[in-house]
Amino acid sequence: MTTFLALAILLSGAAPAGLCEAPPEYYKIDLVPTRRVPAARQATGAAHLTYTESPFGISVSPAGHYRYDVEVVVENLRPAPAGVYVAWLSTPNLKEVVRLGPLTDAIRGRTEWNKFLVIITLESSARANQSRWQGPVVMRGLSRSGLMHTMAGHGPYEQEPCTVYGYY
Repeated sequence: MTTFLALAILLSGAAPAGLCEAPPEYYKIDLVPTRRVPAARQATGAAHLTYTESPFGISVSPAGHYRYDVEVVVENLRPAPAGVYVAWLSTPNLKEVVRLGPLTDAIRGRTEWNKFLVIITLESSARANQSRWQGPVVMRGLSRSGLMHTMAGHGPYEQEPCTVYGYY
């Protein structure tokens, strides 16, 4: 019976539910405007994650970390009065930073980090050799795995809000 059903689906051209749908919300990072740049206050955006292709299924780094392709897409981001918007990826503690490049409507990049931030800044120029942002942060987002953290910043242990560290 199972073989017959599979054959009927293949012959009819219909795909089983779930095979051709958009990736789950887990693989989407919402970008939130910081309101520091007036031209970006109405902007919306998201970073979409997919596993990097591999002939073996899912690509992993030599250290065993999953490799993700990241596509950053923004809408309603008006042209900056001076400068250029640049997309970045960073670890939550901001120790490691990767520059994706100048952003118009979308840009692609790759990461092996499990927890990371997606950051859009307004830079005075689009210098390719720039290793760290210097302009104001326009939009930011945190990977879903970054939302998992200890309770040290909550309840009786709260010294300062978690948003100081990039958590929601």
